[in-house]
Amino acid sequence: MSKNWTDITIALGGIFQAAALVDQLAKTGYVTTEAQRISINSILQVSPDSTLDVYGSDLRNLELGLNTLINALKSQPNRQGFDKNSTDVLRYILGLQHLQKKLLSKPDMLEVASTRIKQSIHQADLFGLDHENVLANLAGIYTDTISTFKFRIQVTGDATYLQQKRIANQVRSLLLAGIRSAMLWRQVGGTRWHMVFQRKRIVACAESLLKDIHRT
Repeated sequence: MSKNWTDITIALGGIFQAAALVDQLAKTGYVTTEAQRISINSILQVSPDSTLDVYGSDLRNLELGLNTLINALKSQPNRQGFDKNSTDVLRYILGLQHLQKKLLSKPDMLEVASTRIKQSIHQADLFGLDHENVLANLAGIYTDTISTFKFRIQVTGDATYLQQKRIANQVRSLLLAGIRSAMLWRQVGGTRWHMVFQRKRIVACAESLLKDIHRT
C-alpha cells in the first residue's frame, strides 16, 4: 500500500510545531498565542475528518511546524542527518515519539487520557483555549499519565521561566499536543525511520505545502 506522504508530513509538522513552541517557551518565556492555540486545539480534535482537520483545516496553521521541520532535516546536517542547531527540538521530537508508543501500549492509561480530554473540550468551550484552567487541566493529564513513565522529556531552558506555574502548564500542555500529533502521525503511516531514510521526501513535501500556503 502506498503511503500518503502529505498526511505523514502534516502530522510530523504538528509534532515539530509543538516541540518548537516548547523550546521557545522554555528559553524565552513567550510563544505566539495563535500558534499555541492551534497546538492546544489539536488535542481536542477527537473525531477529525482528515489529517489537516486536526489543525483547523488550514495549512497556514502549521507554518511554524513545517518551517521547523525543514530547518531541522535539511539545513546544516550533522552525521545523523539532522540540523546541529535544532538539538533540543529534535530531542523533544524523538522523546514524544517514544512516549506515544509507550502510551499506546497502555490501553487503560490511554482511556483515562481520552476521558479527561473530552472533559477538557467542554471546559475550553466555556473558558477558551488560553484560559489558565484549561491549560492546567491539560497539563494535569500529561502529569498523571505520560509523566508516570520512567522515561521523561527533560525540557531545557531558563529556570526563571520554567519555574512559573503558568509556563510549566503551557509546556506540559504543548508536550501533550506533541503526543497527540505523534499518535496521528503513526495512524497515517509515519515511522521514526522516515526521519532518516525518507528525509528528503518529507522535506520536499513540506516545501510543497509551504508553497501552497504562500499561493493563497
